[in-house]
Amino acid sequence: MKKIVTLLCVLSFWIIACSSKKAVSVPDHSAPSLDYKNTNLIITDQSQNRIAKVDLKTQAIVWEWKAATGIPAKDVAWFSNISEGKLVYSGKYMLITASGGGVALVRISDKATVFYCYVGGNTHSAEILPDGNIVTASSTGKLLTLIHVNLNSFPDNVYKKTMVLDDAHNVVWDKQRQILWSANKDKLVAYTYNFNCNAPDLTVKESINLPASGCHDLFPVYGEDALWVSTSTKAWKVDLKTRNIKESSALPRIKSVDSGPEGYPVITLQGIDTDQQWYNDKVQDLNGKTIFQMAGLKMYKARWDLKNDFSYSANDDIKTCN
Repeated sequence: MKKIVTLLCVLSFWIIACSSKKAVSVPDHSAPSLDYKNTNLIITDQSQNRIAKVDLKTQAIVWEWKAATGIPAKDVAWFSNISEGKLVYSGKYMLITASGGGVALVRISDKATVFYCYVGGNTHSAEILPDGNIVTASSTGKLLTLIHVNLNSFPDNVYKKTMVLDDAHNVVWDKQRQILWSANKDKLVAYTYNFNCNAPDLTVKESINLPASGCHDLFPVYGEDALWVSTSTKAWKVDLKTRNIKESSALPRIKSVDSGPEGYPVITLQGIDTDQQWYNDKVQDLNGKTIFQMAGLKMYKARWDLKNDFSYSANDDIKTCN
């Protein structure tokens, strides 16, 4: 009996001693959730004919470029109804197009226009090619235009080569495959580039049939080997490896679609109507939930202020074909 009592006493002492020790905390190795509001929005605002960056936390414009102050007066008309602003060269430059037919390359730090010229035909989009040349897409002009970029000689006497592409609205460079994509009507077309700095040219390589017509925006899906495509009635994700095409949104009239890291909403810019109000004062997600809204804005496209690893190499610096 004494042995049992002694054993119980020892066990009681051990339990009390253990319970008095502090609990050992287990470290949390889960990745912190990114707050998308720490990332600016890049918007094309046709109410003031500008490209702007918006701080989502303060709802303030923190950077802007206007044709009226960035382009000589004689050429400002080329930049009416700015249609796209695309971050290039490690996020240090903005590639800008306008329905008036202009294309410009602007340094973000001081807003200097380092290159611009006229291509015409209701220019909707542009892309930087690996050697520094530029290609644009013009919808009513039904063409892609290759531009020889010489930072010391513009806007006159710039070499250009045009290619017919009906209803051309977009261009995206695919760094991995070394091809240029452009979605028009109901096809996603791939082009090879000749890498001839002084006489740039494209050749059709292949095309992918799309499930809908009226293609508008084309932009890389963040962190994936895929492209967003918006059409007159819906938005789609095209997996470039499997060629699988998945419906992502049933919203019509999406002028732009973009994504970010995990936790970021996929953002869209939906035109109010088809003909007269192709803009909007709000940015939405794929389901129509408002992400940002500011009365008086006439936004045409919206992008996250993030680098594009699908199209460009890390630490990519400005190039010229002088």
